[in-house]
Amino acid sequence: MADPPRSEIFPSSRLDNDAGALFVLQSKGEWWHAGFHLTTAIVGPTMLTLPYAFRGLGWWLGFVCLTTMGLVTFYAYYLMSKVLDHCEKSGRRHIRFRELAADVLGSGWMFYVVIFIQTAINTGIGIGAILLAGQCLEIMYSSLFPQGTLKLYEFIAMVTAVMVVLSQLPSFHSLRHINCVSLLLSLGYTFLVVAACINLGLSKHAPKREYSLEPSDSGRVFSAFTSISIIAAIFGNGILPEIQATLAPPATGKMLKGLLLCYSVIFFTFYSAAISGYWVFGNSSSSNILKNLMPDQGPTLAPIVVIGLAVIFVLLQLFAIGLVYSQVAYEIMEKKSADTTKGMFSRRNLVPRLILRTLYMAFCGFMAAMLPFFGDINAVVGAIGFIPLDFVLPMLLYNMTYKPTKKSFTLVHWVNLPL
Repeated sequence: MADPPRSEIFPSSRLDNDAGALFVLQSKGEWWHAGFHLTTAIVGPTMLTLPYAFRGLGWWLGFVCLTTMGLVTFYAYYLMSKVLDHCEKSGRRHIRFRELAADVLGSGWMFYVVIFIQTAINTGIGIGAILLAGQCLEIMYSSLFPQGTLKLYEFIAMVTAVMVVLSQLPSFHSLRHINCVSLLLSLGYTFLVVAACINLGLSKHAPKREYSLEPSDSGRVFSAFTSISIIAAIFGNGILPEIQATLAPPATGKMLKGLLLCYSVIFFTFYSAAISGYWVFGNSSSSNILKNLMPDQGPTLAPIVVIGLAVIFVLLQLFAIGLVYSQVAYEIMEKKSADTTKGMFSRRNLVPRLILRTLYMAFCGFMAAMLPFFGDINAVVGAIGFIPLDFVLPMLLYNMTYKPTKKSFTLVHWVNLPL
């Protein structure tokens, strides 16, 4: 297998004949657009699992792990943005994670390692988004029509059909308005869920609260590792270089502003959901706090209008999440199938785009229907994939680029001082 191009043949002019860059990763955005994309990639319905993560850690360790993961990922993303800025100033603007890793680390194999992990994560999240959206539709349907006959796979097919239509938006940059709405939706359902939890906790119907951990040492260790993997997966995204690629050049310094916008939303949503949910339900917190508010037996523990709105907001945001994480796949496909000498909306480029993106979404929908348990393992799979992309590689890339001394203040030396 041949090595990918090395740094000396990564000039900016190469993008002129790169359909993936010209059509999908268009560099037209402002810093707040990058903030919208980042927020959609990180702040999603998975935050509703945070009370469950606290259940395996307790109050003190839960706060420590949540805060530590937040600080480490923010720092890692900031370092990666600095590496991207450095490469851009050197005349080698990278718009893909795989090319950045191969160039800076000087290893052709990193090109294939990154693309494999990225593809696995992004496809997994695409499948999970369709599955969860189908489950949201099923919840709404069963509430309105308790005797209805529609099955989960039928709702998944409906969601897939909508995703096929939305997938025809040609570029990552064209999602900026959708992702702005996604940011507002995440704030909306967080507010609704937190308000429902606080209202329940202060009412006479509040459930009995118990915050004890697993009684056995082995059970406690297993629960702690599960909780840490959930928190790690929640903060991951694995597509920061592709998001920074949407910024209009020069991109220097813009990504930091986008990160600050994203982590401001993270601070409000993650902490409020974790604290309120764990405060009310303690060690009976389920894998999704909405399940606690909508128990299988007995009445709902929050006004049905509040829960219904929260489910609708989650459903709508899942479309945006699925679109964001499909952009790497679209960029790979379009780089090979499109012709840069023709217009983006020419028949020559429009027909392959329509066919390939439809097939990709159909595959994700098919897998979601075939594996209805996929959502249960997605967090662990995501954590395994996000750790190298979001916790390790940014540190390696920074050290290889800036070569900080042992005396300099940096948190990355523990990763690869021997290098």
